Amino acid sequence: MTTDVRVLQQTEWNAWYDNLIRAFGGVPESSEERELYNALTEYDRFIGVWDSDQVVGTAGAFGFRVTVPGGASVPAAGITMVSVAATHRRRGVLRSMMRRQLDDIRSWGESLAVLTASEPEIYGRFGYGIGTYGLHAEIDTSRVRLSVPPGTDDVRLRYTPPAEVLEACEAVYARVVPGRPGMLARQPGWERERLLDPENDRDGASPMQCVVAERGDEVVGYTRFRVKPEWDPSGPRGAVVMDDLEGLDPAARAALWRFLFDIDLTSTLRTRGRPVDEDWQHMVSDIRRCNLRLKDALHVRLVDVGAALEARTYQAPVDLVFEVEDAFCPWNEGRWRLSGDAKGASCVRTEEPADLALSVRELGAAYLGGMSLASLGAAGRVRELRQGALAEASVGFSSAVAPWLPHGF
Repeated sequence: MTTDVRVLQQTEWNAWYDNLIRAFGGVPESSEERELYNALTEYDRFIGVWDSDQVVGTAGAFGFRVTVPGGASVPAAGITMVSVAATHRRRGVLRSMMRRQLDDIRSWGESLAVLTASEPEIYGRFGYGIGTYGLHAEIDTSRVRLSVPPGTDDVRLRYTPPAEVLEACEAVYARVVPGRPGMLARQPGWERERLLDPENDRDGASPMQCVVAERGDEVVGYTRFRVKPEWDPSGPRGAVVMDDLEGLDPAARAALWRFLFDIDLTSTLRTRGRPVDEDWQHMVSDIRRCNLRLKDALHVRLVDVGAALEARTYQAPVDLVFEVEDAFCPWNEGRWRLSGDAKGASCVRTEEPADLALSVRELGAAYLGGMSLASLGAAGRVRELRQGALAEASVGFSSAVAPWLPHGF
């Protein structure tokens, strides 16, 4: 098969996007969604595969910044909109796009690539490891109560149209981003994505609603949600479907959670993709009735091992030599000496004996501090070549708070 992998042109976007939609089932998106993603497309970072004049593959790489342990905001390529036409499966189309993307990302000087996967088994062979998980919950609010921290009653809550308070909510979000690895600094235009509210995606729920938390004249938190009314012969049993919740302090967050728990005519609160260590779990009276479930979220790929490991800090001092395997990006293969602590790090090539051996996939999984290298070692994915090295690495790579991806892309 002869195909052509090339940078997407604006005149080709509609055909390119139609191929993407068809690959994901063919259900049309709303005009609102389509227009937004057209506006967000970074044409010099998006590619397509053509067979003659037909689009048979799509992929993009948004220019993001991701928080890493230590609080730095690191440039990262947000891999997105990856699809292969069903007529061209198993012909090397995906591999050719992955090859082109990683070469491009390296040439741009970006040390990280990140993505969310429709099917998590796909991307491991290209060096991506699962770096964050999201917590889903379906809470029986008719039975579960919250014990809130002091100061919660001092927070004032106010309904407001989501668009009218967007700037204040984004200011709250921006203040939260440096405190948790995995969070994305919102790039221009992406604030609009948080307001997308197509009717065909609501599943019978209300249009998006927004409540802000205030202390004095300052907005200190917000939540965006929908309400899905339901009734049975015994009365109301509606559901609250929460999209977003951010707060600058425990009392602000607790006030918003308590509000969602107490909305009239509802008995269920549904959340998805929340931080796995989020504080509300310690406020509830019965965690079993919260029906928790984990799902993989951000998949992480180190494009430049040395630069990526230098960009973050380490919870405890580390001085380790890694033997890295990376067949897909051979410039990463070999031995790297990492020396670092809570103040900074260096990572350079070395000929010294290795302390640990692993692939770049395991480094990606552990990079944001949410996946234990010791756990990967127990699964045979990391080999300890010097006694004690695995424990040292696991403690050093850990994060005080769990990494979290706040939204998809």
